[in-house]
Amino acid sequence: MRISGEVRDQLGLKFAVLFPHLDERQRRLLMGAEARVLGHGGIRAVAQAAQVSETTVRKGVDELEDGAEPLGRIRRPGGGRKRAAEADPELRPALLALVEPDMRGDPMSPLRWTTKSTRRLADELTRQGHRVSADTVADLLREEGFSLQANAKTLEGAQHPDRDAQFHYINDRAKEHMGAGDPVISVDTKKKELVGP
Repeated sequence: MRISGEVRDQLGLKFAVLFPHLDERQRRLLMGAEARVLGHGGIRAVAQAAQVSETTVRKGVDELEDGAEPLGRIRRPGGGRKRAAEADPELRPALLALVEPDMRGDPMSPLRWTTKSTRRLADELTRQGHRVSADTVADLLREEGFSLQANAKTLEGAQHPDRDAQFHYINDRAKEHMGAGDPVISVDTKKKELVGP
């Protein structure tokens, strides 16, 4: 059966009105139903009217004929773009390599934090070949137990030149004792001082 241009125009109007209110699966099913009603040549006519590929219309026809249960969602589980760390398994180790040397906080590390900016970390990771945004870096750091903090103190006395070495030494000793099953206690003390000019 030859399908007239008038039928295609009517279908085009119907699709223009309905499509904005339907998800992609519902659009496929509607197109599939229209193609089945038209019979021979229906798939091509519907594809032209809807301005989609014939494969999309054929998929709608197949879904109707299979009698598949409604999915209740647009994509099947697992559909969509993978998370950055899944798509790039080397991303997480590369990020940890950047923050571990300057990791701060409790030597037992149940609460770890870094003052490195997520934007700078993202730039460095991108330079290394890992395409990642600052928001993704922040998410990965949180998953690894890091707290993102900025330095809050602006007026500060001179810092001891071996400060980082002291923290690394304490951290290494704590790991040794924990590995041997010994208890480890971490105490953070501060000298009292006047704040301000």
